[in-house]
Amino acid sequence: MTSRLVVLVSGTGTNLQALVDACADPAYGAHVVAVGADRDGIEGLARADRAGIATFVKQVKDFTTREHWDRAMADSVAGFEPDLIVLAGFMKLVSDDFLARFEHRVVNTHPALSPSFPGMNGPADALAYGVKVTGATLFVVDGGVDTGPIVAQVAVPVLDDDRVETLHERIKTAERTMLVETLGRMAREGWELDGRRVRIG
Repeated sequence: MTSRLVVLVSGTGTNLQALVDACADPAYGAHVVAVGADRDGIEGLARADRAGIATFVKQVKDFTTREHWDRAMADSVAGFEPDLIVLAGFMKLVSDDFLARFEHRVVNTHPALSPSFPGMNGPADALAYGVKVTGATLFVVDGGVDTGPIVAQVAVPVLDDDRVETLHERIKTAERTMLVETLGRMAREGWELDGRRVRIG
């Protein structure tokens, strides 16, 4: 039985595309059943349309409160009965209620080696600090900012002539590979959460 993925996006959807491409192989063990977004007219949604994947959009401005938006987003996600929800460049924080509804099934990536450099500027912070190695982290989302239990990590060396853009681009490439490989393993082998430790298989 293949795992059902719902992917939430806010932008170009390059990680989404990598997942869609991987899911084309039946041996991968998962398929993207829906793509949701917090804004309209983005390339991520266009990628889903081209692949024949159902889409939905919930914009915060269309709701009276952030809570109503969050509940509507959760309702839409739940309608597709996902095994995993992947936040792939999704630029909104989901609530504790959302996370409780899909307990330990929401994953996200961060362009740093957690717990280092949380927040929006991971590559810039790593560069400013002068670390020699940074990378990307796949984690189970919890109520904090990039603080959830770590599923996988990949290291990326910081080069002497790196700028934020060049470093971030290399991190994103490594992150995409890690995301696709790890989600495939989670889908095929199963996984469990024991405290902060995530075990696949």
